[in-house]
Amino acid sequence: MSRLDELIAKLCPNGVEYRPLGNVCKIETGKLNANAAVENGGYLFFTTAKEPSRIDQYRWDTEALLIAGNANVGNVKYYVGKFDAYQRTYVLTDFDPSVSVKFLYYSLSNNLKAYLDSRKNEAAMVYIVLSTLQDFRIPLPPLPVQSEIVRILDNFTELTAELTAELTARKKQYEYYRDELLTFGDEVEYKKIKDVYTRIKGTPITAGKMKEIENLEGDIRIFAGGKTVINAFEEDIPKANITRVPAVLVQSRGVIDAIFYEEPFTFKNEMWAYTAENRISVKYLYYVLKNSIQQFRDAASGMGSMPQISLKVTEEFVMPVLPIEEQARIVEMLDKFDTLTTGISAGLPAEIEARQKQYEYYRDKLLTFKELS
Repeated sequence: MSRLDELIAKLCPNGVEYRPLGNVCKIETGKLNANAAVENGGYLFFTTAKEPSRIDQYRWDTEALLIAGNANVGNVKYYVGKFDAYQRTYVLTDFDPSVSVKFLYYSLSNNLKAYLDSRKNEAAMVYIVLSTLQDFRIPLPPLPVQSEIVRILDNFTELTAELTAELTARKKQYEYYRDELLTFGDEVEYKKIKDVYTRIKGTPITAGKMKEIENLEGDIRIFAGGKTVINAFEEDIPKANITRVPAVLVQSRGVIDAIFYEEPFTFKNEMWAYTAENRISVKYLYYVLKNSIQQFRDAASGMGSMPQISLKVTEEFVMPVLPIEEQARIVEMLDKFDTLTTGISAGLPAEIEARQKQYEYYRDKLLTFKELS
């Protein structure tokens, strides 16, 4: 940062020039429909989706910025090479020599969406109008300043990308070992879940009631369908069936999944949970269910537009029953992988989130300039 401070003090101590985007580059759109994409095309095809498709032809062969004109309005991508674009994607090329394209990418990524939000009163931003994009004013510090900012932000981006790639690899490794550790032959006993674990019922509560009683200070966690989770006070929960022991919650509708939870909680009674006297056995069941979660999701696929499984799917599920010592060994090993790959306060997800926040903080600081009067 000290080098950047020195450059700013030397080259633009009193502020920087701002110019309309339309004055520093050529702005046009693609000409193709989204259905022009092909599965194994040799070139990238930029639509308004978050990730590009493929296509078997190209219109541009250059350094460019791509801006989603609708759908993910204002999403910006940087690309160098041969590509084509959808008719609702803005393509920025032929940049003024005073502009670092990568600097412009970071500047637009940081500021464009806020600018579009400010223009919503003038026009519904379901689609970006060309004039709106052309009028967007961007800061243009001297090129050495732009280059230093790009260097700093590139370093953040590369570090986050490395951590994300490592997380992906660790998740695959975790899934591999979980499958290895939980795959057995005839050498072990098998029983139905209902014959081993105690099933727990939830609470009859509506979405409206959950909104009414939600309180961040509440001492009881309430799980609903999908990813809906709130905290509330026990006295506010109707017909509260509070689970105060370690348990595995089966999410049975919408999102089909399993959650291990140890703090006091309850849940909408369309779901159910399992517990046992020994915490290790409960955590072992969690890993068994997670290892077979695709089987449960497949069982739900034919039950209408909203995925849903019945109680019988888990009650009748046959699982390997091991001595508690062996369960403890498996749980200990998988806990380490789980913390590394899913932990929100430790492990790679926590580090990635911290780096992302750090990146966003510095991006905002680095791309905010006083305008030269």
